[in-house]
Amino acid sequence: MITYNQLYDTLRKERYSEQLQPISKNFIKEISAYLKDKKEMANKKSDEFSENILKTKKQYENSLAIFKELVLRRKKKILELAFIAAETGISKRDFENMLAVEKECFESIMKSLEREDKKINEVLKGTEKNEKTKNKMVVFVEDADEFLDLEGNKIGPFSKGDVVNISEEIANILIIDKKAEAIDED
Repeated sequence: MITYNQLYDTLRKERYSEQLQPISKNFIKEISAYLKDKKEMANKKSDEFSENILKTKKQYENSLAIFKELVLRRKKKILELAFIAAETGISKRDFENMLAVEKECFESIMKSLEREDKKINEVLKGTEKNEKTKNKMVVFVEDADEFLDLEGNKIGPFSKGDVVNISEEIANILIIDKKAEAIDED
């Protein structure tokens, strides 16, 4: 089982190094067991003001803070590694020092960055897909109750004479149902 000093030492190494530091693959499970143990000891009701219990409570609180800082520092390093990997194409630096959950996070970030780069390149080349929905201006010829659009969002209610700019698909349905008429946008 991990100790308070080992946890602090792990944070210290992470804090003073630019590289992701190696930690055991079971680190999070070990921390979980350690924190559970400390919490149980701190919550004992035998002697509320016992020096040992107060020390354990403080150690538990400090351990939580240390663990949170450690995770935060590692996340920051993973983000930096993903950024460098996206720019250089080299993604294996410090990969062996990542926990399984960190590797998943890294891969997810890389996929997002690659997707974004692809979109930017499409725009630069003029080959981007036009994902904007076309809208159409309509005027309601009768009152319409509230209804849902194609994405499930509520629209309306509308009164006779209301002029609305809505998605072309919804506008066409309203026109076919003779609830609205198209407005020429010339």
